[in-house]
Amino acid sequence: MASILIIALLQGAGPAFGQAAPVNVVRNDLGGSIPARLEMITQLRNAGHRIEIRGNCASACTMYLGLPNTCVARNARLGFHGPSSQYYGISLSPREFDYWSKVMADHYPGALRNWFMTTARHTTMGIITITGAEAIRLGARACA
Repeated sequence: MASILIIALLQGAGPAFGQAAPVNVVRNDLGGSIPARLEMITQLRNAGHRIEIRGNCASACTMYLGLPNTCVARNARLGFHGPSSQYYGISLSPREFDYWSKVMADHYPGALRNWFMTTARHTTMGIITITGAEAIRLGARACA
């Protein structure tokens, strides 16, 4: 999925006046590196891309919710967990954990941000999955 988005970004700086924004549909994105996702989010924002989460979106993928043109389908599945090192089961230092938790939370709408900081970020082994309908209830924008 990441390579598709990068190719789309390299094809143009965004829609011309009067044209619809390019749409990227997320169907199965398991996340990845937070810094890499931050870079991708910046590129997508600058290019004016629209993101539609219509399938599985987990971990760093959920940070797309911070883009102004992101929507979530009611039947989508979003997976959350706290930040961790690149080595599964190896914890970050408390300082790094708090820093990266806040970076992730800054990409979520208010109620979802609060839920993440009080609940989901404390899951570091495994994942907490919610439906798109629940994400919408917590402030994510619904897809038409």
